[in-house]
Amino acid sequence: MLRLRERPDLRPGPGEILVDVRAAGVNFFDTAVRRQGAAEVPGVEGAGVVVEAGEDVHGFAPGDRVAWMFMGHGGYAEQVVLPAAWVVPVPDAVDDETAAALLVQGVSAHHFATVSHPVRPGDVVLVHAAAGGVGAILTQLVKARGGTVIGLVSRPEKVEIATGAGADHVLVSTGDAFVEPVRELTGGEGVHAVFDGAGATTFDASLTVLRTHGTLVFYGPLIGEVPTIRMDQLPRSVRLTYPTTEDHVRAPGAFAAHAAELFALVEKGELVVRIGGRYPLAEAARAHTDIESRTTTGKLLLIP
Repeated sequence: MLRLRERPDLRPGPGEILVDVRAAGVNFFDTAVRRQGAAEVPGVEGAGVVVEAGEDVHGFAPGDRVAWMFMGHGGYAEQVVLPAAWVVPVPDAVDDETAAALLVQGVSAHHFATVSHPVRPGDVVLVHAAAGGVGAILTQLVKARGGTVIGLVSRPEKVEIATGAGADHVLVSTGDAFVEPVRELTGGEGVHAVFDGAGATTFDASLTVLRTHGTLVFYGPLIGEVPTIRMDQLPRSVRLTYPTTEDHVRAPGAFAAHAAELFALVEKGELVVRIGGRYPLAEAARAHTDIESRTTTGKLLLIP
């Protein structure tokens, strides 16, 4: 379904920017867009250089390096027209590939660790899929805020990735096998928060390992049956939230603030984004095949 083709040259309208794409991020979300035919050109994030700014655009000029996160799609291209409100400047110290790889997963992880459960020094948290894109960034953000991370990975070969992201303890676990090891690591108290994007099969176990007043941040595509629970079944007065991208960035100002903090962490060396694969734009279909196989680690990029 993904085929490279030519299209007429683009021009920005009022409030828009035309950008030469240097790298476009590939997200699992894009595969759903492809299957559903929800967009002619997928792609919701990337980095590049401003070619032209439309009327009523301030703060951007041709030659500026920028990155974007725009849920209107269109990023799998050599050029893209974007609303200026969803474009942010890229600092000189941040390279194009890092900028392109950071925003969707980084803004999500940043929202989780600062809003969904504001991590405080001394907090102990459990991060599912700690070697994945969101999980590895989330691990680093928790560490930067003074927390302790117990990371879960599905295979032994992913332990090194989670450890490299800063996880204090890494457990190889599938299903609910992590419950007893987490209890042991926390002296029976449980964790302050669980960040669970693994799907419905881990929902009950994630609730089980929370301490009193802990928070379950349950995010991402709901894999399998949607978990349900009665209010009076929530144990130990825990909190449950299902944050979505629309809530992370309800307004352009919120997006710009999240992005600025993420770039600052990259500049300080406190946040490293792992690039797991680079593909020519013409091989977008292969990138989708690889990400759907669930065997990739790190961020996949398309390079026009």
